[in-house]
Amino acid sequence: MKRSARGFTLIEVLLATMLLATGLALAFATLRASTAMVGRGEVIAQRNERIRAVQHFLRIHLASALPVAFATDTGTLQQSSFIGEPQRMRFVADLPDYLGRGGPYLYDVGMDERSGKLQIAFAMVQAGNTVEERVTPQPELLAADLRSVRFRYRGLDDNNALGPWQTQWQAAGILPLQVAVDMQSDDGTQWPELVVTLARSEGGRGGGALAPGLQ
Repeated sequence: MKRSARGFTLIEVLLATMLLATGLALAFATLRASTAMVGRGEVIAQRNERIRAVQHFLRIHLASALPVAFATDTGTLQQSSFIGEPQRMRFVADLPDYLGRGGPYLYDVGMDERSGKLQIAFAMVQAGNTVEERVTPQPELLAADLRSVRFRYRGLDDNNALGPWQTQWQAAGILPLQVAVDMQSDDGTQWPELVVTLARSEGGRGGGALAPGLQ
């Protein structure tokens, strides 16, 4: 006896199609979520790498700041070795060969509030003043898309103890003991606070001794 061939009913076909569509939708949703997660991870990794690079650059060159004058007041003959303001600081350090000729250069670090960029400009220093070069180096971009940048400074007080943080460094002829850098990105991300101890600092008003725990 021959058995009659039995096909799929319309309901079975529709059910199979629905199950296939549901599976494909779940697969595409999982793939999209994984792709978005990978993309966010790459963005975070790039941001963290940029933060590390900027802070490493500032740490290395601030720590190696030199007690070398880069400006001299013609009236009082007072020399400036470090000028610190809330959003700008100027100091002298050796310039890496990949940025120029090397030797002592003025590092002029500041934020442009209109563009949200932290930039650094360089100028050669000789005999207590900056020297104009034939080709003026263009400012280098350190970080972009910033909401705020704040520099703070401190040295030793009259009792040779570690003094309070200041937003303005008053003793232009003396290097501060420490410099703090606080930055925030446009998206509200707060960068880790950077605190650098200057190796050749004279400590501010108190002279050359370092505070306990910083020697």
